[in-house]
Amino acid sequence: MIDHNRIVLRAPVINDLEALFNFQLHREANYLAAFTSLDPTDKSAYISKHSKFLNDPSINNQTILVDNIIAGSIAKFVIEGDAEITYWIDRNFWGKDVAKNALKTFLTIEKARPLFGRVAFDNYGSQKVLEKCGFVRVGSDTGFANARQAEIEEMIYKLT
Repeated sequence: MIDHNRIVLRAPVINDLEALFNFQLHREANYLAAFTSLDPTDKSAYISKHSKFLNDPSINNQTILVDNIIAGSIAKFVIEGDAEITYWIDRNFWGKDVAKNALKTFLTIEKARPLFGRVAFDNYGSQKVLEKCGFVRVGSDTGFANARQAEIEEMIYKLT
């Protein structure tokens, strides 16, 4: 496990996007995230989309660092009036409590409540992360998952 004190969140910079793009290319990670871009290999589309987010005041976007190494990203964004959480952890940091500790830290700086999280029905790791951080499952929905090219169920979590 990686100690909570070794994890730092900071505002992302344009140079972070290269590493973050590469993280989402991992086949298993993409599958578990499910609700991804139509073509996760399109680097120019990824950079274009995410560079706009860097200065969007409605998005609290943070890069996750472990010992000064980029380990992922975490963000709060608003969709249809609801504040939602999203995070992506480099596959090399899975199973080491990075997602849980980063989310706990993020929740101390992001004050939007209620805060929702949506997770694919079979992404048990992310479901556990949300639950360990105080989120409660409040329902489910179905939607088209680009990474699976199918409609799947997603669990909806809420932190009040």
